[in-house]
Amino acid sequence: MGFALLLALFFVSSVNADFSWPDGTLAAVSLAYDDALESQLDNALPVLNRYNFHATFYLTLSSPTLTGRLDEWRLAARQGHEMGNHSINHPCRASLPGRDWVTPHNDLDNWTVAAITQEINNANSYLFAIDGETQRTFTPPCGDTQAKDGEYLARVAPLFAAIRRPGEPVGEIQQLNLHHIPTWFPVNPSLQELTDYVSQSARHGTLASITFHGVGGDYLAVSAEVHEQFLAWLNARRDQYWVDSLINLSRYIEKQQTH
Repeated sequence: MGFALLLALFFVSSVNADFSWPDGTLAAVSLAYDDALESQLDNALPVLNRYNFHATFYLTLSSPTLTGRLDEWRLAARQGHEMGNHSINHPCRASLPGRDWVTPHNDLDNWTVAAITQEINNANSYLFAIDGETQRTFTPPCGDTQAKDGEYLARVAPLFAAIRRPGEPVGEIQQLNLHHIPTWFPVNPSLQELTDYVSQSARHGTLASITFHGVGGDYLAVSAEVHEQFLAWLNARRDQYWVDSLINLSRYIEKQQTH
């Protein structure tokens, strides 16, 4: 064991004296994939399964892949992957920069808190029909939580074990709010950028949360090669990082924080 790793172990044990990850690991890693994209089934899922890593797929339930490849999503759930809630229609705020693609009927600026709450609640019902699970996690589409008559996140928070939001990782795991898990949404990242992000979590004994979109295709993509290399890097460091779905990680974190 190298000096740097020993130093990290000492620092983590000092800061998080009342919190420990399973099997002596230094930190946890949550891998997620937004929007129910073809490239996730074609390129991400086979590599995750090869390394026996469980991830969270945040399904936009109006996506054509849900009807066209429903059996594959159901199989992914049986393989241990979480089917997370990402709404039915992916409503986002069209008034923000770079949102020319948001259609008028999916403009969150025109939705009420009651309407988006109902949509997200209905999405949970649809997801139950896919995987039979009653507890799951949520990522707000585009990270937006402001409807035309106010913030909606507090209304939907009781429906979920955890919620991902864009943001910088916390410095101490005891500070982590499960309903505001800071998450990185990388676009065309390098392998070095991905490993540096995860290594930071090991130094602080916290959670590294990464949400991809396309993998070797679609949009906002990471290359299939970099994605595969990153999973191989994590696989070689199982003694340092616990990689799992966010629902499993959040259950563990909640118990540790409570105790």
